[in-house]
Amino acid sequence: MTTDDRLFLITGATGRTGAGTVDLLLERGHRVRALVHREDERSRALAEAGAEIALADLHDLDGMAAALRGVTGAYLCHPILPGLIEATAYFAQAATEAGVRSVVNMSQISARRDAGSDAARQHWVCERLLDRTDLLTVHIRPTFFAEWLTMWWEKRDGEGHLRLPFGDGRHAPITAADQSRVIAALLVGPEPHDRALYTLHGPVELNHHEIARIISTTLGIPVRYEPIGVEEFASAMTRRGLPAHLVQHLSNVAVDYRNGVFAGTNDNVERLGGHAPLSVEQFVLAHTSDFDTSGPNFAPAP
Repeated sequence: MTTDDRLFLITGATGRTGAGTVDLLLERGHRVRALVHREDERSRALAEAGAEIALADLHDLDGMAAALRGVTGAYLCHPILPGLIEATAYFAQAATEAGVRSVVNMSQISARRDAGSDAARQHWVCERLLDRTDLLTVHIRPTFFAEWLTMWWEKRDGEGHLRLPFGDGRHAPITAADQSRVIAALLVGPEPHDRALYTLHGPVELNHHEIARIISTTLGIPVRYEPIGVEEFASAMTRRGLPAHLVQHLSNVAVDYRNGVFAGTNDNVERLGGHAPLSVEQFVLAHTSDFDTSGPNFAPAP
């Protein structure tokens, strides 16, 4: 275990990548301040593990100034909701005032100036904003999370169904745990990575037919991937009550996915995080209970 005086702020601390990063840093003897929106079972669990809890909102400049006081490095993660640019600007101002040295910024693999997704374009703008600060800045751009499979999974009559608008596009699903390892490493040793941009992938590039076969073999039940249109997918998400900003994002990244934007593999996870990324089979084995019932967002068959 390593012990030093540095303090790391983790935003989105109760989320998938944030919670994992908190755990890793604490296990390695580092001081951690976890930014949360409210006290609940998740925040209490972080406190019991040894994290200092900061109640604040990314859209509150004064709250962020207080949360960043005394912090050496921070992980910045904003949900796919409106307000990303405002939150990043507030973070940059508050971090500069507080003398924060470095930031690991969660971006998106589809981030670019001409992105069809509003969220992806805003991530690109926020990357440029942080690059203009004095912070040691590194951006991570993951492909689709392996966890997303459980969110759009339907369990019906003992069979699994994936009705998604991704055609025959390909990607290498990456787990949140693998991303947390990268984030923790970049926080602890930011110097070699200033202004770097890293895409993060799992170990094997697959299409969803291949993913369905792996899930089927691992769970021992029939699993089918049914490609659907973007419009049908968007309508299903709207009927489920997902925010318009998220639906617009998902609709456009589906087109990006078909066009190869999410494809590829590399060694960034192992090289930066020190651990080979988990495969889809390993993820399913570790999360079998998540496949026992349908996920919250599946697109029902007509």
